[in-house]
Amino acid sequence: MSAPTRTRRWLTICAAVTTSMLVGIPVGHASDPTAGQPFGARHLSQAAGHRAQAARTPGALPSLAAAADAGEGGGDGDGGEADEIAEGAAQYAEARTSPGTIAPGAYSAAWSALEALPRTGGQWAHVTGLPYDSDDPRYRDIDSNSSGGAGLVTGRTAALAADGDGDVFTGSAGGGVWRSTRGGGHWQPISDRLPTQSTGALALDPQGRLWLGTGEATTNSDAYQGSGVYALSDPRHGSFGTRDRVGGAELENTTIHQLRFAGDRVWAATSSGVWSHSTRRLSGAWKLEYAPNPDYLQGGPKADDPDAPYKNIADDIAVDPRDPSRVVLAIGWRSGDDYNGFYAKAPGGGWQRLTGGLGELPTASDDVGAVTFARSADGSRYYAIDQSPRQLATDPDSSLAGIYVSRSGSPFGPWQRIADYPTLSAAGSALTSDGFKPGVQAWYNQFLQVDPADPAHVYAGLEEVFETRDGGATWSAVGPYWNFDFDCWSIDPSRQSGDCPATTHPDQHAVAVGSYHGRSYLYVGNDGGVYRRPLHGTANADGHATDWTSLNDGTIDTLQYYSVGIGRDREHGGVSVNGGLQDNGQSMLRSGDRVMGSNFGGDGGDTLTDPQNGCDIAQEYVYLAVQVTQNCAANDGSWLTDPSRATSWSVAPPDNQDGSAGARFTAPLAADAKDSATWIAGGRHVWVQTHGYAIRSSAEWTSAFDLGEGHVATAVAASGGRVYAAWCGPCNNQGFARGIAVGNADGTGWHQLNLPVDGTVPNRYLSGFAVDPGNADHVYLAVNGFSRHWTEGPGAGVGHVFESWNGGSSWKDISRNLPDVPADSLLALPGGGLVLATDLGVVYRAPGGTGWKAVGQLPAVAVLQVKAGPDGRLYAATHGRGIWSMSLASLH
Repeated sequence: MSAPTRTRRWLTICAAVTTSMLVGIPVGHASDPTAGQPFGARHLSQAAGHRAQAARTPGALPSLAAAADAGEGGGDGDGGEADEIAEGAAQYAEARTSPGTIAPGAYSAAWSALEALPRTGGQWAHVTGLPYDSDDPRYRDIDSNSSGGAGLVTGRTAALAADGDGDVFTGSAGGGVWRSTRGGGHWQPISDRLPTQSTGALALDPQGRLWLGTGEATTNSDAYQGSGVYALSDPRHGSFGTRDRVGGAELENTTIHQLRFAGDRVWAATSSGVWSHSTRRLSGAWKLEYAPNPDYLQGGPKADDPDAPYKNIADDIAVDPRDPSRVVLAIGWRSGDDYNGFYAKAPGGGWQRLTGGLGELPTASDDVGAVTFARSADGSRYYAIDQSPRQLATDPDSSLAGIYVSRSGSPFGPWQRIADYPTLSAAGSALTSDGFKPGVQAWYNQFLQVDPADPAHVYAGLEEVFETRDGGATWSAVGPYWNFDFDCWSIDPSRQSGDCPATTHPDQHAVAVGSYHGRSYLYVGNDGGVYRRPLHGTANADGHATDWTSLNDGTIDTLQYYSVGIGRDREHGGVSVNGGLQDNGQSMLRSGDRVMGSNFGGDGGDTLTDPQNGCDIAQEYVYLAVQVTQNCAANDGSWLTDPSRATSWSVAPPDNQDGSAGARFTAPLAADAKDSATWIAGGRHVWVQTHGYAIRSSAEWTSAFDLGEGHVATAVAASGGRVYAAWCGPCNNQGFARGIAVGNADGTGWHQLNLPVDGTVPNRYLSGFAVDPGNADHVYLAVNGFSRHWTEGPGAGVGHVFESWNGGSSWKDISRNLPDVPADSLLALPGGGLVLATDLGVVYRAPGGTGWKAVGQLPAVAVLQVKAGPDGRLYAATHGRGIWSMSLASLH
């Protein structure tokens, strides 16, 4: 690559959390070395360092550290991707589960309580409801992903369904279900009335009904549990409501991976085993077909065991097309367990694990992980993808065991392997470096689709989209990860040898085939939304498709924000709005823009924006890897020949300099409320710098305080030089501990507050502060997780918002009528008003008041940050439905 002084930031997969019921898989499983984070380190040269960080970061799971120390996931150059994914996922879940585990029904109860609250005046205005161009040429440089080829993007798509009349349905990870009646695009939300916006599966049955399985089942950190399965009788015109639920409450608090139809029954592969229900009569309870470890299910004697969420995971169901009573179940946790395997009915009627007889399809428990099946329409062939727990733990390049075919059409085989990761790497893949091969995240990225008219024509989704037209004899990467490093691409447009064709966003999760105006199309869903190409499309000499179309036209906004920044737009008037996103970098919306651009790539974390100049921005990637810009990171290309004209600078605090010191995946970053040039960043140390957006090097940070070995900051805030820093360590439910340190930005006066486990402040994750603008001793504290009614763990306590008038020496619970729901961010308003962002919306307490009101009406979506803009508006960064704003005056 050119520009040797700067290195391209790699796209990263998710380590987030979306909406609805938090996943029953707290992602930090004792035997899981990869529990859910980003693909691709921002810098390949930092690969080993990030890997080491996952092993040594305070709060990382002991098993995670052991896995990294043992070399699981590979050696130098693997980017620590599995570990990095694991760390981010574990940390998001830790905030909501520690010090114990969440009992079933917590989010449902919270949603009901939130709906019952009185409401403020005012309505939310949708800020990001317009196209988001990841290839915006205004921001093409080495720190963005512009020119990668993904084009218009939105948030992660988890499920797809399509018919022959132009109807397409997409289910997002945290933003609900959307419908297009035009073959894609012109989307409308159709599940906003449900208590969960997290999607696991979508399927159209033979009667034309649309089935929705809630609860995303990719077992990453931002997968929330669902509220069951719903069936919509008129999907072209109707919308989902609570009365559309199939059965009773049996599948509440589960995630649903697949819905499969056989005869007059629907089968559901869930995080709580395999269930079935009649498709003729939708009332009545679901039937539990098989759970390998029933003692760990809800109501069982081991339901509160920390390993319970991992003990009954089902991935898919394969039904013999000739005999619906012959069924094969794919069961197992991606990181391995002794129950992992394929199961079938025994002669006596029970289920038994198949230990052989399937041909080349593995049956050993350490070789069966995440599995996806696909059957040809004529019943002549079955296909399968298998991810190997053993490879996940030992192979630095890929966890893909292979893609397989049963040419008998029976799920019982015999199966033959038709692709492995070396085969796919040589098929035009963009993932050819050590540690970056197809299937490196096969536990997270999987889909299979057979052409309904041709059993030998198959599409497979991993990180990329692959196609075979001859039953697996040859493959092409028709949707490569990105275009970087192909011969057609150069960071300098004048040096490109040609125009690279558009590709899809990386990280594939969903697929469907449908027709529109008589033409058949393939639809794929990934971490960037929904894309389409003709089912029999065209490709160039490298096998890359030349006919992908992004369907993320701005009418669908499922963007998953972690943060928001607002500043005056000095050039155009009004304000500029930016924010950090799951796997979609940093969005940049300037006043008057009709298309948002992306000025930084990778995962976007916390954000600082100068309220008086919206082009002064500090954007966090992961682990306190901070970039700063003073021109919105826009460029005219002159930096290619003159490095002094760089558009942004890397200014990571020393906690991140070697990629190994202690900062959380999404680490806290804040500016002093009275001095925007003073910044506070939290890792193991509380870091301070006083040059504001003029900072140009990491050396400008100083350590104001060492939180202590094994401790890592979870929230920071400052006002007039007074600094508050919350920490945890250990941060998971194995010995969870938390605390607060208080001191001055100049390094003086620091001390740890006394927060006993049985004290007023619960022993849960401390997620945010708000300091009274007029009195630095007057501070509010937000507490994540659930109260002891729902959380089994020492000191879980009660309450989510606490107030101190003496700098934290004592605290008072001011939660009052606040729903028992994880609290994420606090904002103190001049005059005494208080705004709180929660996993299910925004609430407000008026000056002098004691009770809380719901702010406006949003779907059941997590709001991770709230900030006040210089335009007198409140801004909310949601993790699944973009950014919204409301007049602060309307709250009163």
